[in-house]
Amino acid sequence: MIYLLDTHVFLWTIIDPKRLSDKATSVIENNENEIFISAISLWEISLKYALGKLNLIGLEPNELMRQAKDVGFDLMPVSPELAASHYKLNATWHKDPFDRMLIWQAIQKDITLISKDENINKYQSAGLKVVW
Repeated sequence: MIYLLDTHVFLWTIIDPKRLSDKATSVIENNENEIFISAISLWEISLKYALGKLNLIGLEPNELMRQAKDVGFDLMPVSPELAASHYKLNATWHKDPFDRMLIWQAIQKDITLISKDENINKYQSAGLKVVW
């Protein structure tokens, strides 16, 4: 199966894997699964790091690409079509624009999002598949 990691799940996988649920760990460690990191997550990490809102424990945001590749994750770009159609997603259930784009990306690509964020579950009625 194909999965997209929410930003916090990606960071926990790299920095603090004990925070992952058993289910998330099982999915991520299963070599039959394809695990993706969105370019949106990398932008979010870089922005929050630059603002001093994120401590990467000795890493810098640009080093996370290598970390992702080292554990076998692939990068999922954001197409102009995806960005332009984002307005179709209900914005009232979740206020975080990064999370909403990840949700939209997962829905449009018909892939499962791995996230602990309970607000994201509200989008299951819009077609989102979520695992935690």
